[in-house]
Amino acid sequence: MPKNPPESFTPPPNLTRERRGLTVINTGNGKGKSTAAFGTMLRAWGRGMNVCAVQFIKSEKSMYGEQMAAEKLGIDIIASGRGFTWTSKDLSEDESRAQHGWALAKEKIESGEYDVIVLDEFTYPITYGWIDVEDVIECLKNRPEMLHVIVTGRDADTKIVEYADLVTEMNEIKHPYRDQGIPAQKGVEF
Repeated sequence: MPKNPPESFTPPPNLTRERRGLTVINTGNGKGKSTAAFGTMLRAWGRGMNVCAVQFIKSEKSMYGEQMAAEKLGIDIIASGRGFTWTSKDLSEDESRAQHGWALAKEKIESGEYDVIVLDEFTYPITYGWIDVEDVIECLKNRPEMLHVIVTGRDADTKIVEYADLVTEMNEIKHPYRDQGIPAQKGVEF
């Protein structure tokens, strides 16, 4: 169960008023990692910020709720995967697609055109060794100063966790499919 929040908050002694782009990671085995990232992206878009996302597992042939909403709003979401990797018969194609997605993501990061970029399900190709975590960190270190990058997925590499400014771990307590046999619900999970 969650811990109780502290009675009062004391700001850290090195508190600055510096504004800069953050690296945010949503990880853990619980639901809501991508949902939180897309919620932040929508919040930024509402503030007039330029936003986009690259999805590393989802296929361009699938249309998920976030993709349909983004299309209506004129937000770019690029799907570079081909679906669930655990059903793949040829992981070399999945690896190639992930590397292509990373090349696109790097272009967008380096372009200076965006304020928020979501790298959805990006922890997986890093964990699988398809994308070098050192290359990712180097790219993030050299990104435009005010660019926020949000990374989602389970089992985030310790190196990127260490580098990040904000890391949230989603922990599953109860799951409708596993606990009750209720399948994924349209509009809630896809």
